[in-house]
Amino acid sequence: QVQLVESGGGSVQPGGSLKLSCAASRITLSISGMTWYRQAPGKQRELVAALTSDGRTNAADSVNGRFTISEDPARNTVYLLVNGLKPGDTARYYCNARWGKGDYWGQETQITVSSDWGQGTQVTVSS
Repeated sequence: QVQLVESGGGSVQPGGSLKLSCAASRITLSISGMTWYRQAPGKQRELVAALTSDGRTNAADSVNGRFTISEDPARNTVYLLVNGLKPGDTARYYCNARWGKGDYWGQETQITVSSDWGQGTQVTVSS
């Protein structure tokens, strides 16, 4: 059974960075290529970046220069390095690969970009 397992999302402040991973089983990403998509609340899913089977990459204009897609064939994993995050990058991110007649999706990973502070957590150091 083909599986794409995503990881690496999280909550960051504007300007922050994250590295998303999409690890594949039962397909070879260096042959199939991979595409990252995202879907923000109330918006349609959009292509973010793609890695073709011949090693070419492309990215959406909105993320070009900030997001980089890359591959580790030894780990059969594709990465999306996201730098300079903006609140507008907040979305669920999905990896997608097409293999044979199949169209496979990762389970999604959430990126939230916000300058809001958390509620705080108390740390007490005492002797």
